Amino acid sequence: MHGAEAISPVMSDALVILGAAGIVIPLFARFRVTPIIGFILVGLLVGPYGLGRMVMDYEWLTHITISEPEGLEPFAEFGIILLLFAIGLELSFNRLWQLRKLVFGLGALELLVIGSMLAAVLSMMGQYWTGAMALGLALAFSSTALVLPISGTHTPVGRAALSMLLFEDIMIVPVIFLLGALAPFAAEEGLTGLFDTLLNGLIVVVVMMVAGRLLLPRLFAQAARTKSPELFLAASLLVVIGASLATAFVGLSPIVGALIAGLLIAETEYHNEVEGIMEPFKGLALGIFLITVGMGIDLAVIWEHLWMILSAVVGVLVLKALVTGILLRLMGARRSTATETGILMASPSETTLIVLAAATNALLIQPGTAQFWQIVTAIGLTVTPLLALLGRYVARRIEQAPAIELDDNPDDPRVIIVGFGRVGKLVAQMLDKHDKAYVGIDADVGLIDEARHAGYNVRFGNAMRADVLDRLGIDNASAVILTMDEHISAQRLVRKVRDAHPELPIIARARDSIHAAELYRAGASTAVPETLESSLQLSEAALVDLGVAMGPVIASIHEKRDEFRDQIKEHGALEHKPKLRTSTADS
Repeated sequence: MHGAEAISPVMSDALVILGAAGIVIPLFARFRVTPIIGFILVGLLVGPYGLGRMVMDYEWLTHITISEPEGLEPFAEFGIILLLFAIGLELSFNRLWQLRKLVFGLGALELLVIGSMLAAVLSMMGQYWTGAMALGLALAFSSTALVLPISGTHTPVGRAALSMLLFEDIMIVPVIFLLGALAPFAAEEGLTGLFDTLLNGLIVVVVMMVAGRLLLPRLFAQAARTKSPELFLAASLLVVIGASLATAFVGLSPIVGALIAGLLIAETEYHNEVEGIMEPFKGLALGIFLITVGMGIDLAVIWEHLWMILSAVVGVLVLKALVTGILLRLMGARRSTATETGILMASPSETTLIVLAAATNALLIQPGTAQFWQIVTAIGLTVTPLLALLGRYVARRIEQAPAIELDDNPDDPRVIIVGFGRVGKLVAQMLDKHDKAYVGIDADVGLIDEARHAGYNVRFGNAMRADVLDRLGIDNASAVILTMDEHISAQRLVRKVRDAHPELPIIARARDSIHAAELYRAGASTAVPETLESSLQLSEAALVDLGVAMGPVIASIHEKRDEFRDQIKEHGALEHKPKLRTSTADS
């Protein structure tokens, strides 16, 4: 057998994908450009409309092109599933509940208003009303796979984008059923099927949530006891694939199951390990999805209909950006947040391609029309990273913080305060009172503006990015103080800083004793559980006002505090009991 014939098409495609990942990620990272664009360009180059066109003339090109593009679709879908799973790991049910008004208020308005306006424009241009509605809803979706990795979920832009994208993900199935009900041959089956699917989906979700809370901690505890990374990986894949199949089985999108699986694991103590072990798979699978996007771009067709396609792309982007920005302003968002989010959310989505296929199958639009809007969608996805840069630039020009002379010499030793809300400001005041140099950092533009107006030394940035802390002079910092309220992000940041700076004092704000123990395990020098001390002081005041003698009250407070110290020592695997406060009364 000849060497060339020994390589199967599957192995050849895998070699191309892995080679692309090995080249794109470090190359684009070197120039500090998101690899999203790189993967899309690779798909354009090695796909059927790139070098694949010349395979018949030059046989050797089969080894550097994708020979079976349709074979990548399951892996691309798996990339989106892993992305939603990772988003679930970063969230929690409490945080999701806090976002409910944005999800079902802002999210619903964004999808319905943009969908209706696009449908109206297309209808006026001659598209029949059912097809116009299908196209309007399809183009109203924004890309979860691209937007969230760019925006994150903890900044104001990230929270707004997450709210809208979560509602869009929920609405995928109802929209597809609606298109089936609008089909010329449809009767009542479409709406009946929709209600049945929603009912079955609700039952499955409830069962998953109950079973997950009971079984997942035991499953991962058993995997952790074996100290086998392979078993932990197998358990993680079992959960995410099982949850996705469960929701897909009843007709819901598999990404709904992946999101719920992530939320359930986020409530356990094993979420950091799961996230770390799944990260390479998520990145590679998401890269495959982006390659498939690039493979769908036919430059010959684009050139043939260049002005029409460019007009459609610009029209969709401008309309979506304006409507999203206006809705955010009406919901109370700052001008900078509304502007940046609107521009970032302007491009269509990978879901748009799914809805276009459903509309074509339902005979609501012609195949040629679907192909035209598929090209528009692919171009929109390709320019999403550029839209993110444009959004940041325009947002800063629209609403700049006042220029204040601030000491910005990172070579001087100073304390870095991560998070500049209520707690961060108080810490800065105390440091300033004792002539201790500091610099604060926060990703909330509103907080930064207010702090700079008040004269604080603060910077805008995301502390989770290593280069941001480097620019603040963490190598010469005297300490890092974490005041952020996101307990998962705090643990990640503590672990990242401790790995890079083993001797640096890290003082972290904790919610309670359990969270404090987790921070100690992550590498914190001191973790301060705010709720415990306030509860003890409240109890002390109440007992004294009720007439209990001060001596027994103080003794019982010290006893209770000591119990908490024992608890933190045990859960945090510490050699000594930690201090819960720094007063001389407490040793």
